[in-house]
Amino acid sequence: MIKPPYLKKGDKIAIVCTARKFSKEEAQPAIQLMESWGLQVVLGETIGKDNFQLGGTDEDRVNDFNKQLANPEIKAIWCARGGYGTVRIIDQIDFGLLTKSPKWIIGFSDVTVLHSHIHKLGIETIHGIMAFSVPKATEKAKDTLYHALFNGRLEYKIKSCELNKYGNAQGELVGGNLSILYSLLGSPSAIDTNDKILFIEDLDEYLYHLDRMMYNLKRNGVLDNLRGMIVGGMTDMHDNEIPFGQKAHEIILSAVSDKIYPVVFDFPSGHGAENNALILGRKIVLETNPQESVLKFEEHGRAL
Repeated sequence: MIKPPYLKKGDKIAIVCTARKFSKEEAQPAIQLMESWGLQVVLGETIGKDNFQLGGTDEDRVNDFNKQLANPEIKAIWCARGGYGTVRIIDQIDFGLLTKSPKWIIGFSDVTVLHSHIHKLGIETIHGIMAFSVPKATEKAKDTLYHALFNGRLEYKIKSCELNKYGNAQGELVGGNLSILYSLLGSPSAIDTNDKILFIEDLDEYLYHLDRMMYNLKRNGVLDNLRGMIVGGMTDMHDNEIPFGQKAHEIILSAVSDKIYPVVFDFPSGHGAENNALILGRKIVLETNPQESVLKFEEHGRAL
């Protein structure tokens, strides 16, 4: 995998809309955070645009993204927020600009469309807080994004969930939002999980729909050749009046019950306030036992 250059003070980072709209006023906390890190912020032309739910028309959003890719002064592109809309522009983005001059693409949720597509190009990306997330993000979540962008020093140690499947694994980390990964199956942006460690998280889904998505991944072979799985936040899940009969963890566990690779639940990344950064495409070491689970990136330093 190609690693974009780490950032340094004085570098420029662009904030753009690939999905939902985002105002210049809403951008101020994110601008202040980036400036406190010594970065210069460039607001894309989509910031402040309003096309119903979206941050401008499809043409606006793809042109803004391509403009930032083509600008050699921009060292990272930070997606403003998720929601929906990135898949509408993915086939018009000029990824030749990215392969020619790799730069960090940052975001989560709907930005999983970009993560999945870019990984097939062999370039690392960052799953982490977006500009919209800054006011509610924990200091730790912001700190982990800093390390992902500036030096790659990420190592996590968390208390193990009793439902974990214990063991050790090494492999490239891929994944993101489960609903998006599910929606990309069969497309040119579909995720490649062979010999990878898969990370998934989701928000605001019915339990039966979660079961449907996991079985779809299972039937498509996505879960067959993994080296491990990391489950982040399964936030605000819903049940029907007649209960489904399993909680989120149990649904996921049942889909991989016949697999021997380790599975780690409750990793602090996803739609919660503690959305800690992950470098997708980077090789990691995953270790889990009844006491703790450890995730070490290939270039890691202090535990976070």
